Amino acid sequence: MDDENERAARAKKGNPFLSTAQAAFYIGLSQRTLEKMRLKGGGPKFRKHGRYVRYHI
Repeated sequence: MDDENERAARAKKGNPFLSTAQAAFYIGLSQRTLEKMRLKGGGPKFRKHGRYVRYHI
């Protein structure tokens, strides 16, 4: 978990876009919960960059 925390902190510092794993850790939810929220049209705003999903935090 420390590694995820460090990556989320670095991403927030230099790049405002977080991966699903980073965003889930940052807001305290599981990755699967974010995925389900995204599929139902809820949850935090996100962007798709090709096949990658990124959250702007």
